[in-house]
Amino acid sequence: MLLKELINKIPDIEFQEGADITKMTTFRLESKADLAIVKTTEALSTLIKILKQNKVHYLILGMGANQILPQKVDGLIINLKFNFDQNILSELHDEYVIPASVTLNHLTSAAVRHGLSGWEVFTGIPASLGGAIYMNAGTTLGEIGSLIKEVYLIDKFGEYKTHEVTEKSFSYRRNHFVEHGDVIIGAKIFHRGKDDQIPGKIKSYLEYRKTTQPLATKNCGCVFKNPSKLYQAGRLIDQLGLKGFRNGGLQVSLKHANFVENQSNSNWDQFRDLTEAIKWQMNMFYGIEFELEVKIPYH
Repeated sequence: MLLKELINKIPDIEFQEGADITKMTTFRLESKADLAIVKTTEALSTLIKILKQNKVHYLILGMGANQILPQKVDGLIINLKFNFDQNILSELHDEYVIPASVTLNHLTSAAVRHGLSGWEVFTGIPASLGGAIYMNAGTTLGEIGSLIKEVYLIDKFGEYKTHEVTEKSFSYRRNHFVEHGDVIIGAKIFHRGKDDQIPGKIKSYLEYRKTTQPLATKNCGCVFKNPSKLYQAGRLIDQLGLKGFRNGGLQVSLKHANFVENQSNSNWDQFRDLTEAIKWQMNMFYGIEFELEVKIPYH
């Protein structure tokens, strides 16, 4: 039986063969893939068991803010669309259990509404909760990992498991507990109490991001990790005069040098060549090995 026939038999999954997923990433690089939109954790568990039995590679794609995909993706793209009662965030609780598919924008709205201290750290990040936890996403205000108590997953065998967060669970822009093939399905997130200044902090930081980052363009967020707290990737790239550096329809942003903007129909190969050129110059002039912050699963 064909894989698509097996998937189509699973309740709460919408399967699309050869789907155009270009608009499923913020970078809008041209890409097509077989796509499974999964609406329940039970369906996801069944799907992963089938994929493992058939030795099919899969990749989780949330808001696609930090993933660079090829023009034709091998394997299956999985997009989570779990149901979530928004009324949960309308009430004040010490902690919340949130599905991985909920966007950080929804959490930020709750932070403004209730004045939730700590939740300002993910202001303006275009990500789902699951993707943010996977990357330990953050801003200059802090990282989301510091607010997570438990993470719920379905592992590569299709089984449910819980990770209780410790001080070793996260580091800069990465987690240390999601194994290859595991899928984050939700988390328990807490805050540090009410603070009447939180709405103002969030508003100020959003305004700061608008003036310093190209939020209105097609981009994938910060491309490179900062080499250290003393050396910011954007500043180093700027000092080499690489703002405006182009490859095809891709250009290093004139507003923030650690952003690459897609100004026309661009693809994975052009992005790879552009970032490799930047990495070469960083190593040549500064002796620094730049590391990508964005994920290139098929690199």
